[in-house]
Amino acid sequence: MVMSRPTKSQDPRELPAYGLSEAAHYLRIPRATLRAWVMGRSYPKGSGLALARPLFHLPKPGQPVLSFLNLVEAHVLDAIRREHQVSLQRVRKALDLLLRHVPSRHPLADQQFATSGLDLFVERYGELINLSRDGQLAMREVLAAHLKRIDHDPSGVPIRLFPFTRNRELEEPLGVVIDPFVSFGRPVLHGTGIPTAVVAERYKAGESIDSLAVDYGRSRLEIEEAIRCELEVDAA
Repeated sequence: MVMSRPTKSQDPRELPAYGLSEAAHYLRIPRATLRAWVMGRSYPKGSGLALARPLFHLPKPGQPVLSFLNLVEAHVLDAIRREHQVSLQRVRKALDLLLRHVPSRHPLADQQFATSGLDLFVERYGELINLSRDGQLAMREVLAAHLKRIDHDPSGVPIRLFPFTRNRELEEPLGVVIDPFVSFGRPVLHGTGIPTAVVAERYKAGESIDSLAVDYGRSRLEIEEAIRCELEVDAA
């Protein structure tokens, strides 16, 4: 189902749409990790505990439900954390540096980050965690690969996310897309309104990949991508 474009105040990109488990499965991020990003996390301080603030602005503060833009931010942040496994405290400092250059409610999802902000962020982030120049180059390549999987509208706001469906291979096909204006933001086959969940359910019910490809008029690869997306979700 394709939704009409709403007013800015009703923009589906900003609305609460994805629970923690659902978002973690779509992005292939451990649920506990994503929860720490969006809800904050307690840590020892002195004789007690302190709370590290969340890394994202949620649609409803204090409620662990992400918007589409939060989903995009988590997709980008995952590239940083997965590549270098640095502490959240250092990630938070790096994001604070980024905010000075990209004043935005969702800086990692802002197109300005993908254009003028990326090199600055990589340099400052590399200095913060003592990355070599080679390490900074590797991080930039990983970030750039993640950013290629995000489409923006003319104003620079993300409109589509192509989640990884395999092992975060940098050249994975863009077969599955999450578009907040299509199928209520659930994954569909790119260029169609066909929900990947429906394809996967039919496959699990016993229909073959080839028969599904014929029925939907799509390639075998596309059907495999839909099934891979949803079966990973089910298995997580």
